[in-house]
Amino acid sequence: MIKNERQYRITRAQAEKFLRALRNLQADTDDRYALHPRLRQLQEEALKSQLSDLEEDLREYEDLKEGRFEFEKLEGISELPKLLIRARIASGLTQRDLAGRLDLKEQQIQRYEASEYASASFTRIKEVVSALGIEADNKFSVDEGIDDWAQ
Repeated sequence: MIKNERQYRITRAQAEKFLRALRNLQADTDDRYALHPRLRQLQEEALKSQLSDLEEDLREYEDLKEGRFEFEKLEGISELPKLLIRARIASGLTQRDLAGRLDLKEQQIQRYEASEYASASFTRIKEVVSALGIEADNKFSVDEGIDDWAQ
């Protein structure tokens, strides 16, 4: 999952490299360095698979930046960290913006998101939810799974 503009630029560059490598492989007709057909096929499939994964991450980030994001009912508490990151991006907030709303340093938000909020207290999670303008019903409470997620 791409979490910020820096990661987006890096992922975009990686996707371009994989695309060039794939095109070079497909265009290579030099028999002096010919691979066994099966090895060539496997190499092409690997490049296509990696490129597809990168393109999917890029599309997701671009959609979020355009505000295309639908809140879904959480199936489990383990989905909350990615939902918070997606909500931040979709609302047009940078990590710095969110940090400002919470009176934290940008690096703290970066750490929270890098670890998918593993080090954040439940109180901090509720503050993030509030800062993002997410309406949580009053049933937002600790359940049995929270202890596993928060450690």
